[in-house]
Amino acid sequence: MSGLRARRLLGAGLGVMMGVASLPVAQAQTSATGIDAGNAVSAGASGAQAGANPAPAPVAPQDAPFITPSVDADVLYELTSPTGDAVMKQRMRWQVGSLRQRLDPEGSDLFMITSWPEHTLTVVDPSRKRKSVMPAPSQGLTPPGHPAMVGTYARLGGSVVAGESCIIWRTKDADGHASDVCYTADGLLLQVAQQGQITVRALRVSRVAQPDDVFAIPSGLKQEAPARP
Repeated sequence: MSGLRARRLLGAGLGVMMGVASLPVAQAQTSATGIDAGNAVSAGASGAQAGANPAPAPVAPQDAPFITPSVDADVLYELTSPTGDAVMKQRMRWQVGSLRQRLDPEGSDLFMITSWPEHTLTVVDPSRKRKSVMPAPSQGLTPPGHPAMVGTYARLGGSVVAGESCIIWRTKDADGHASDVCYTADGLLLQVAQQGQITVRALRVSRVAQPDDVFAIPSGLKQEAPARP
């Protein structure tokens, strides 16, 4: 995979674990691929059925889902374009104490570190000894353990994805398209579906403490301008 294509895919999967308010981390940044805002047969069926049902009434803000993980986590996702013709895997690691996220796309040594306290997103290219730094895609992040602060959510029902129970919520992405997102009780995004097509789904979920060095930016890298689509 070329460095430029990997960087584009990395951006497409941005914040895959966050929700439309932090799926902004998904949705605001990944609207181009339909992921912004995620393995059981029942999970796929639930997503498709949800897309066919009439729109349910939104819940009150205090009853909205938790969309920022309240635990350290290591999740492997499969990302699929809305047309179903492009599939990639991406590993997401999250450290709740520092509010940092790392994304590693399959087939590339590029990775991305997002730090919400610093409002920075850093794309690291170790093989070229380069890095690109840009503003984080979301100005604000819903604190862990708090309901979504941005967007509207309507509860559709439960599902099981990657052996984990989650609740499916209907919301909208940055372009106003309906998205059915499945979140665990502790804020992990497990699945995203649009128009019956699953665009994001978790394949493996591990709740394990993430060390600081996972999110460290290597020293000695030359900074360059972010890649453009």
